[in-house]
Amino acid sequence: MLDVAQIRKDFPMLNGKTMQGHPLVYLDNGATTLKPQVVIDSVCDYLTNYSGNAHRGDYDLSHEVDEHYEKSREIVQKFIHAKRKEEIVFTSGTTDSLNMIAYGYGLTHLQQGDEILITVAEHASNTLPWFDVARQCGAVVNYIELDETGRLTLENVQKATTDQTKIIAVAEVTNVLGYHAPMKDICEWAHSRGIIVVADGAQSVPHQVTDVQETDVDFLAFSGHKMCGPTGIGVMYGKYELLKDMKPTRLGGGSNSRYNSCGVVTLKKPPYRFEAGTPHIEGAIGLASAMGYLMNIGMDNIYQYEEELRQYCIEKMQKLDNVDIYNPDSQGAVAFNIKGVFSQDAASLFNSYGIAIRAGQHCAKILDEFLKVSTTLRASFYFYNTKEEIDAFVEVCKKGDDFLDAFFK
Repeated sequence: MLDVAQIRKDFPMLNGKTMQGHPLVYLDNGATTLKPQVVIDSVCDYLTNYSGNAHRGDYDLSHEVDEHYEKSREIVQKFIHAKRKEEIVFTSGTTDSLNMIAYGYGLTHLQQGDEILITVAEHASNTLPWFDVARQCGAVVNYIELDETGRLTLENVQKATTDQTKIIAVAEVTNVLGYHAPMKDICEWAHSRGIIVVADGAQSVPHQVTDVQETDVDFLAFSGHKMCGPTGIGVMYGKYELLKDMKPTRLGGGSNSRYNSCGVVTLKKPPYRFEAGTPHIEGAIGLASAMGYLMNIGMDNIYQYEEELRQYCIEKMQKLDNVDIYNPDSQGAVAFNIKGVFSQDAASLFNSYGIAIRAGQHCAKILDEFLKVSTTLRASFYFYNTKEEIDAFVEVCKKGDDFLDAFFK
């Protein structure tokens, strides 16, 4: 059982921060999460006490930075249960990671007529790169059908797979509807047919135990800022043999061991060949600190508590007659609309009560073809949220026919 009251003391933003004169109720955790003091302190410690470069110097300070940076890689390895730390590549976030996979692996391995399978629920970062890669190499992007609720099932993956399928790229948890994909089953099926599986873990890794050896996923991408870490830092996990066979998408200092004037280049081994330039050192250190904080709480505990919060919220919302809920039985964010109210207008009213939620298409711009609605509201929870905050959120939902009237008063 989580001591949420104690946990909230760790987050400066939850202690005295107001919005529109109301205590902040932060329910936009799917976009980014708040940061505990331990993460803030770890970043400040680097910037204050050992702010040198990594892998660039032959002096004590640089060695100290190297140790912290590589220790961060080991903590990430532990967090996602990777086989070896060399499978952990630091990036700027999920978007960067997915682009590196698409262009560094997909573009060099796909041929004319090959097939990439995604779903209409994917984030733009797991859609647009594959569109572009397909155009460049002559491959095609096709879609795995979702079931009637918006869930990705193994059965539909099997139905969509053809002899031309070479890559399946799907979110482990989708960012709007919040359904969990059966990644282990998908990987088993795909690998039996020689298909590579890419997982967008932006909405899964922060909320549940992640074991890449258990699921046997080939690539996994996720961001630090969605799991209490700094912005601008993320991870691309790849099986080591695949990383060795993957082309870096940018080159520069740190990615090569030598080159000459004839253009002969010898790249470093993974992960360093993918980390050209000065890395986001404080980001990696902050991410490792965030992961340590989460592991201390326990990812199973976090998952169970968030499930309890979500169920509590859904039960309250289902009693209202002015709300459309699009994913009542999922495990992630709550996607909904206030009947008759444009989503951005509704979000503005929530804001006037100090409640932060997301409105729009949430970077999943072809999901409207499934939902038959152009935009939605999204409330997304984390382990520092409370039932009292959900009560406040539901009270604003109740505005009903007076919603717009209340907004314009």
